[in-house]
Amino acid sequence: MMQKNPYNIISFQGGVYTESAKLEITPAPDTVIRVFMAWQSSDEFVEMEAQELSAPKREGFTVIEWGGAEVK
Repeated sequence: MMQKNPYNIISFQGGVYTESAKLEITPAPDTVIRVFMAWQSSDEFVEMEAQELSAPKREGFTVIEWGGAEVK
């Protein structure tokens, strides 16, 4: 879907996403990594400040979730 657009505005969601989409996993993982990308198309280049991204060190039983959604 993103390939058809001249430009895409992309933002990786952190706490807003994890607070609104709770996870319950049994047994409880030692490490949880969640990546959610929100994007919308743009007809022109948009100058944006770079996001600072980080991830915890994977230790023990690790759950990784990734996904994204188009913002309309």
